Amino acid sequence: MTRQIVFTTKAAKPPPTYSQAVKAAGLVFVSGTSPADPATGAINGATIQEQTRQCLTNIRAILEEAGSSLDKLVSVTVVLADEDDFAGMNEEWLAWFPSDPPARQGAKLPARIPGLKISIAAIAEA
Repeated sequence: MTRQIVFTTKAAKPPPTYSQAVKAAGLVFVSGTSPADPATGAINGATIQEQTRQCLTNIRAILEEAGSSLDKLVSVTVVLADEDDFAGMNEEWLAWFPSDPPARQGAKLPARIPGLKISIAAIAEA
């Protein structure tokens, strides 16, 4: 099996301990992606809607670098710091995926980074 590391400067830079994504077995495995602005590294957005938008913008850039796209998403894990943000996240989510959304599961984010409300990991067809 061939494994290709995916990196783009058009998405938030990950810590040195993991890759933005790995392409293998006809799939793209996108690491948990924060709402960080690719240019500054700072969390972008005060609201869950803004942070969800930035996460998905980052994921789109990573998938495009891998030769894939959001419409090829198969499975997504959304991790929220506050469960009360679910409705706001879902509102933005529906703007991006009005029909035929990918499979989705959720989890709770440990509060380690001030202001961070969301992280999203994804799997897409290559």
